[in-house]
Amino acid sequence: MKANELRIKSVTDLDKELLSLTKAQFGLRMQVATQQLSNNSQLLKMRRDIARVKTILTEKGTQ
Repeated sequence: MKANELRIKSVTDLDKELLSLTKAQFGLRMQVATQQLSNNSQLLKMRRDIARVKTILTEKGTQ
């Protein structure tokens, strides 16, 4: 997911996106805990996507 795509979305869409990303991150964390996740880089990518969404939300909130 790119920052340009996120900047186009509305705040409510970004909130929904953030919620879905955090749920997916929780699922990945559970897979890591039970040693079912074979590709650990997915967790890092998910964290970066969450940070991107939070950054865009902060930008939209201050403008």
